[in-house]
Amino acid sequence: MRVATARTSGPDALDAALIACATGTADTFAPVYDALSPAAYGTALAVLRDPDHAAEVTQDVMVELWQTAARFDPARGSARTWVVTLARRRAVDRVRSEQARRHRDQRDMDQSGATAQYDVVVEHVEQRLEAAGVRRCLGSLTQTQRDAVLRAYYGDRTYREVAEDLGASLPTIKSRIRDGLIRLRTCLGVDHG
Repeated sequence: MRVATARTSGPDALDAALIACATGTADTFAPVYDALSPAAYGTALAVLRDPDHAAEVTQDVMVELWQTAARFDPARGSARTWVVTLARRRAVDRVRSEQARRHRDQRDMDQSGATAQYDVVVEHVEQRLEAAGVRRCLGSLTQTQRDAVLRAYYGDRTYREVAEDLGASLPTIKSRIRDGLIRLRTCLGVDHG
């Protein structure tokens, strides 16, 4: 059994083809899709200015057209006019949805920015407490260990430069720094593993 395909060469033929789609057969919808999807895409692209979003809107419009073909009334307008109206509404809805999403994202970022300000204060307090702990623990080192550690880590000096500054051998300075760091780690309660 052969199903006749709908002709869509003129406005009246396209209207008749869309009315025939109400039966729900794919053969009747294919020519309607071919004739009207470019108009839906062009309308969506004009509003959205993004080919990917316009293609998504076109797909949604064509599915809606397929599902609601029985509601088409040629007395109220042509099939082309109906599809363009559907596409424009969907595209405008997409724009509004994107704007609402952007506003939500911006509001969330603004709120998290306020939290970040609070976190900066907390971080600053923690750093000051840690610095006070390091100063206290530096006081527990011997004078030679403290001098070597301070020059190496706070003076940004190499082991060799520290050895030259303090007039000691390189192995002695390495031992002082190593022993000083071990005592600092123990004093600060830092786990070595």
